[in-house]
Amino acid sequence: MNIDFYEKVWMAAAVAIIAVFITMVGIATFAYGTRPPSHVETIDPTQVMADARFQTQGVTTNADGSVRAVMVAGTFFWLPAEVHVPVGKPVTFRLTSMDVVHGFEVAGTNVNTMVVPGYVSQLTYTFDRPGEYLIVCNEYCGVGHHAMSGKIVVEAAP
Repeated sequence: MNIDFYEKVWMAAAVAIIAVFITMVGIATFAYGTRPPSHVETIDPTQVMADARFQTQGVTTNADGSVRAVMVAGTFFWLPAEVHVPVGKPVTFRLTSMDVVHGFEVAGTNVNTMVVPGYVSQLTYTFDRPGEYLIVCNEYCGVGHHAMSGKIVVEAAP
């Protein structure tokens, strides 16, 4: 069997790339201690509205000045559909879904997470300028997916 020189080069390059990827995963796992998340917070998706953690949606301010926004995703809606947060303060989003997988993306920021039924997603972000930010679902969730949006209003300090 005769293998062309260029085919050998491309096969060697492919093997080298795979070896680099495997090495990178090994380094991340063993040297840096990267692990999958554990102690994941779960929730019964059929009982979201009855669960004390999600009975009251919206924004609350903690004693240290940080802000917590609790939101629930449902078929083509966010509860609440609009939240108001202060500029320059860390905002911790706590999210869950009542039905299917949704995506939580705040346009114009790097806020982006999956909202999976049965799990509580949590992330923190500090908005550095006031304005209105669009919340979009970036995981296809059904025929009304394109209409699933919300709004974050970042308000300047008085």
